[in-house]
Amino acid sequence: MLIEQAELADVLVLIPQPHRDERGLFTRTFDAAQFDERLGTPGAAASFAQDSQSRSVRGVIRGLHGRSGRGEAKLVRCAHGAVHDVLVDIRPQSPTFGRHQAFRLDDTDFWHLYVPPGFLHGFQALTEIADVCYRIDRPHDPGEDIAVAYNDPELAVEWPEPVTIVSSRDAAAGSWRELLTHLTRPA
Repeated sequence: MLIEQAELADVLVLIPQPHRDERGLFTRTFDAAQFDERLGTPGAAASFAQDSQSRSVRGVIRGLHGRSGRGEAKLVRCAHGAVHDVLVDIRPQSPTFGRHQAFRLDDTDFWHLYVPPGFLHGFQALTEIADVCYRIDRPHDPGEDIAVAYNDPELAVEWPEPVTIVSSRDAAAGSWRELLTHLTRPA
């Protein structure tokens, strides 16, 4: 497995190396020792506490979601189909604060993203069915949910497909400007 630094500070791209033959393929999708070594944090892989999976149909957008407080670290991958995955750095002290980066995650290349605390995350399903798996480092607390509208004009995220379905929660999400006010308010 290769682990590379993304353009956004502290985001890692985990790139499995599938072995393909006439039967299909085999690939290691995660290696805790290699992950811990790359992060420079012994035991980081063991801190993941909850796994979740979503299934979406083509054109669905989920996001842009994050957590307030200390945030959450997560590993994200597409187990079936393909998605256009987007991260937005919301850490005011980060050199990439306010920037976003998109990735194609699919069941062909098996890329994973390590997303540290302090990011918004969202994706759009690019195939008829797309299953996305999340491994997070602490149990979900709905009271810490934050969201920014997927079509916020200041973020200007480009979604590759026509949007088919957005949840009522995501449709009612606030703006980037509103989140900035919250993020930069003195503690």
